Amino acid sequence: MNIVEAGMGEFVRLEVSEGVGTIRLDRPKMNALDAQMQREIAEVCAEADRRDDVAAVVVYGGERVFAAGADIKEMSAMSYQDMSRHAHTLQEFTRALAGVGKPTISAITGFALGGGCEVALSTDLRFAADNAKLGQPEILLGIIPGAGGTQRLARLVGPARAKDIIYTGRFVGAEEALAIGLVDQLHPADQVYDKAVEWAAQFVGGPALALRAAKSAVDRGLEVDLQSGLDIERSEFAALFATDDQTAGMSSFIENGPGKATFSGS
Repeated sequence: MNIVEAGMGEFVRLEVSEGVGTIRLDRPKMNALDAQMQREIAEVCAEADRRDDVAAVVVYGGERVFAAGADIKEMSAMSYQDMSRHAHTLQEFTRALAGVGKPTISAITGFALGGGCEVALSTDLRFAADNAKLGQPEILLGIIPGAGGTQRLARLVGPARAKDIIYTGRFVGAEEALAIGLVDQLHPADQVYDKAVEWAAQFVGGPALALRAAKSAVDRGLEVDLQSGLDIERSEFAALFATDDQTAGMSSFIENGPGKATFSGS
């Protein structure tokens, strides 16, 4: 397997192999998300979104832990004025991940807590180890989630379940996470990353513009009323008729049946 390091910070790097980009979180021991790591995540997300050789993205924290949360020592020293400025960065890195216009998936091992859970919430899907634990324990520190957790968690599992998780700060085990839709699949810890890559790899050679349009329509549509969402869908749908992939896909269907088209991503 040929792995290309396409973007690298001190604690976060983008590795590209056979069309799949892996955003690797690597800050020992627990991938605590300090301000530097947050900026590096935003930077590699922009790189992954830009690169034509990346069809889909896996976010992975390693074999033992996804990310145990924000760097509490760093935050504890901040004043209100400091955090008022930093809060934009705090949300920007998860917004950058959510904004990658390609299929994204988190491969979760160990803990995904606080900011780590918010990173996972920012991807399209989540595959977790069968011993993983997720949660938003910020309330135990006298604060609330600040990198999107109050909003994305409620949209994913519903407001009542989200409030229970956020109010109590409790850890959600893998089986419960699957049952409530917080994660999408469970696998043995040593298989989670490979299963996530397998899911991501199906989009290599796919219709990149249509995938981007589908993601945009779903995500933007969730923020508005139904009629406005239908307007977004109509616009994205019609725009694809200006692409080579639409021509290739429909021509192939007529001539050879479904699922045999070759797409150029243009």
